[in-house]
Amino acid sequence: MTSPDTAPPGRPTTRRRSDLTTITDWWRGLGADGFLVLPPPRRARYTQSEGHGDAAELFEARGLTSPASFAYWHWQSHRRAFDRSGSLTGELLLHWGGDHATVAAGLGEGPTGFRVVDGGPKSAFRLDRITPRDEAGLPDPMDPDGVRQFLAALDEPVDRSTSDLRYRSLSPAEAAWLHDRLRDPLDLSAATRFVVSLERRDGLTPEETERLLSAWRLEHEGQLSKWGAWRELLHALLRHGREEAWEIVADLRSGASGVLREVPSERGLAAVREFTLAGDRASVYAWLALHRSLREPDAVGAAADLAAELTASGAPENSLRGLYDALIANVTADWRRETGADYHAGLSYAALAAVRFGTEERLPHALRVLAAGTARDQVALVREEALRSGGSVLVGTGTAEVLAAVDRFEAARDGLLSGTGPDLTGSEGALTREWHRYRTLTDTDVRWLRERVADPDTGLQGLGFCLELLLAHGLATKDDVEALLPRRLKDLTKTYRTTYTEWRHPLVTLTCLALDLDHPAAGKLVSWWNGARPVWKDQQRLLTHLGAPDEAKAAELWEYVTSSAHDVGQLMTWVLVRARLDGEQPLLVADRLLGTPGVNDHVLRRVLLGVADPGQPLWHYSISPHNRSWWQRAVEVAEHPELSPEARAVGLRAAREHLLIRRPDQLKPTPAQAERAAAQAWIDRHTADHDPAASSR
Repeated sequence: MTSPDTAPPGRPTTRRRSDLTTITDWWRGLGADGFLVLPPPRRARYTQSEGHGDAAELFEARGLTSPASFAYWHWQSHRRAFDRSGSLTGELLLHWGGDHATVAAGLGEGPTGFRVVDGGPKSAFRLDRITPRDEAGLPDPMDPDGVRQFLAALDEPVDRSTSDLRYRSLSPAEAAWLHDRLRDPLDLSAATRFVVSLERRDGLTPEETERLLSAWRLEHEGQLSKWGAWRELLHALLRHGREEAWEIVADLRSGASGVLREVPSERGLAAVREFTLAGDRASVYAWLALHRSLREPDAVGAAADLAAELTASGAPENSLRGLYDALIANVTADWRRETGADYHAGLSYAALAAVRFGTEERLPHALRVLAAGTARDQVALVREEALRSGGSVLVGTGTAEVLAAVDRFEAARDGLLSGTGPDLTGSEGALTREWHRYRTLTDTDVRWLRERVADPDTGLQGLGFCLELLLAHGLATKDDVEALLPRRLKDLTKTYRTTYTEWRHPLVTLTCLALDLDHPAAGKLVSWWNGARPVWKDQQRLLTHLGAPDEAKAAELWEYVTSSAHDVGQLMTWVLVRARLDGEQPLLVADRLLGTPGVNDHVLRRVLLGVADPGQPLWHYSISPHNRSWWQRAVEVAEHPELSPEARAVGLRAAREHLLIRRPDQLKPTPAQAERAAAQAWIDRHTADHDPAASSR
């Protein structure tokens, strides 16, 4: 009888010890001078940012003041790698900080039966099972881990930094192995991964395409996009000239745009044009690519043509934003192909393109405004790159030419950007990166914000962003209440999760405003919050106590924040309420809470930074190292002369963990070297002040 430890190829159904136990035991045995491993994660360590925060806390708990290197994994990686029984079903990503060589040496080769693969100084380490291969490098088809690893290697692009991904050619043995997996009897679900690997290289034969099409329609009739390889099969159908491809395009509509882009045709161009003019932002990428392939090769000329059509058709602003993004992507890809430049050089060229397009007369005003919004944060980078002493990466562009483009843009910038604002329909992450711009408001800012509040097409995310800014700055008025009540009340009572943003649910903000103004609608709003339904509002209700606060509201908030209930802004609200009632700075109120039993220390640290500017509190659920708002607040807290040393240390710790210090290349928009140097000098100076011995190390 075969024991679990000597089982044949393939993942055993039972083991004496789970993979998770084996890996955890190995992990806990790691660590040496200058290298630490964090304990295996719980759900509270969900991201890399939280992993670095845990590392900082571990260093502090152990009294470590000198630099140390560390490794960890977080909960997202854990869930992707292990099944419920603890079996490893995918790579476990091991993230790290400090010195790369120290971490690599500290991790070593991995536990018995597994290997650790070094992803390089800018990537995670990867832990996976060791699997056997035959002489041709092929896995046993019955070994799920071997097959997974083999296909992952085949599906690794030659260059991930390009938009048009290419894959290495297959050897004859590899191609035969993949085709063998598609022979009868055909299991469509099992065939998915093999179809993808083959068609990424135009490898599906007409016969395989026919059989897969029949099986696809049979198993997924009415839900064609539910099959994981539908894009590759549609690509094969278009490539083989099958009429059925257009029936599928008619069914999938805009979802098929990306595939149509890869197989240029007049019929495909007409289809993606229709999808874009109907309001699908994603289809504009395919439209521009096909228009260039079939009509106008010049990217700027093609973009101008499409912009004219979008404007004439009354397409939403979102479509123009998509067109601008596609234009930048196209000209950058063209330049990289012509020059052989790498991804990071491409970022510099994209910044230069934005600067140029801000004053490009061939482009319509709307696209020049969008270019100006991007170039505003990148013009310093472009100037810096042009003047780089070792030679600029902007191959093919002279220094004088670049500096002239910068001067033209800076002369036109204010006129282009006056009365404009960010994309309120984009991702929350992109919108929060705009938040720090609004710590002070110009008259044109206020006008734009009020127009967005009054616009019936502004969604809950946009309303939350705009109304919060007006209220925080003391500029929200009765007119803003009237703009939303009663015609928007049905929308405003819908759930909108805001625990990952800098602003609150717009109905919370509106209720606070109505209470502060003693508006006639305030009583109705409070009654709605006190009702039993809908249940989503239960966590949010106490946040409305910031409007017209009193001691009873403060007491109810305090009872909540000293309980074990999940905080989504209640402690922040209590601090601001207490500050208003006592006529005191919120920072000082938060400072006095440090070390208070029953108050969540993690949340309090966020609140301390969040209230650094009481005119614009940050409502984020956790300190965000990706956002310049948090860097600015961290600096202010660390330097505040009236705060305790403990509070100032919170600011310094948050500043050290910010991407501007830790990974400036990952910060968006990318900081110029002058900004990086100033930030690092600030850290060095305050580290020496906080720990004088550090300056002599």
